Amino acid sequence: MSATVTALRPEGTDAPSAETLIERARAMIPVLRGRARDCVRGGNVPAETIAEMTAAGFFRILQPRRYGGYEMSPNVFFEVQKALAEGCMSTGWMYGVVGCHPYEIALFDDRAQAEVWDGNPDMLVSSTYQPVGKVEKVEGGFYLSGRWGFSTGSTHCGWVLLGAINFDTDGGPPDMRTFLLPRGDYQVIEGTWDTFGLQGTGSFDILVERVFVPEYRTHKASDGFAGTNPGQAANDAALYRIPWAQIFVRSVSTAAFGGTRAAIGAAMDIMKSRVSSNTGKASKADPNLHAAIARAIAEVDEMELAQRATFEEHLAYAERGEAIPMERRALFAYQSSNVVRRMADLVDDMVKLLGGRAIYMSSPILQPWLDLHAARAHVANDPANRVSDVVGTLLGEPPAFTFV
Repeated sequence: MSATVTALRPEGTDAPSAETLIERARAMIPVLRGRARDCVRGGNVPAETIAEMTAAGFFRILQPRRYGGYEMSPNVFFEVQKALAEGCMSTGWMYGVVGCHPYEIALFDDRAQAEVWDGNPDMLVSSTYQPVGKVEKVEGGFYLSGRWGFSTGSTHCGWVLLGAINFDTDGGPPDMRTFLLPRGDYQVIEGTWDTFGLQGTGSFDILVERVFVPEYRTHKASDGFAGTNPGQAANDAALYRIPWAQIFVRSVSTAAFGGTRAAIGAAMDIMKSRVSSNTGKASKADPNLHAAIARAIAEVDEMELAQRATFEEHLAYAERGEAIPMERRALFAYQSSNVVRRMADLVDDMVKLLGGRAIYMSSPILQPWLDLHAARAHVANDPANRVSDVVGTLLGEPPAFTFV
């Protein structure tokens, strides 16, 4: 299905068009497929792939124009991610996580934005939002300490975004924040990512040993929720009025589209030539396998349509200067949380019908199948965290899970 996206690219800019960026990503599918095994074995996206994605402009799609970015619709970003993930889901996952960070950095105080991008608009930033850090509030900022897991793409990045809770709020509720640190203030602990799927994302641990983080290099979760981000004073485009959480949750579910498409293609290839040595039946004549493949194609298409419609609706509200109703935000987050699990189930149904040809490590369906099941583990891909908010917001109650 061809993608129709709104680029938000004004006349006169030198940014590539949405169509050009998407075609560049699609052109990389066979290249990434050829590197996928080395990516998985090496536990990290190859440096040459990072360089090619940077040169193609992929990391600038959500970046503010005033810092060399393109300020395009999230739908452009996600189309690029889907294509990259079809070639290699680890690469697509890494791109989704690292590539969405320019959006959050655009919400920080402008001093933080300048520190990241002045002199290098191609600077990459990793993250891990686990709220596990120790925070000490002091004049002008905080001291931060701790060890975090799951920092995707961290060896390729010069900064990191770290989650932690400030409890020193003068009697107020705990204050969840993201802390932005330069490479000299933390260590990437390589060798800490050993998983059965998404092995190539390079999601290593981050170690911080009591470093000072100025107040302006923090971002309050409450500001992201309420749309009161300091960076919006300078980055006043409608794009940056979309709630940050809505961008992030989709960044960790969208690689599944590419992985599932790769699995569908692999199932079709196996089906064409497979004849059971025990029963003599040809898979291409198996109506059950046909049904599983057809269902996967149809449901992926449906979920994709829902995703595109989501961000068209977000942008429409933002362009009118209206707040997105909380019940819509809760529903969108719930829909995103279901994507990976639904797609993993679809691929399960195909794998079960492909016999012994599907169980070899060399089988082209195996890696996306493993990647999809690994992606299920992300907290944002667990619909159990979202169901109460979908119903509660319809009853006028505030969401319990405020990352919406």
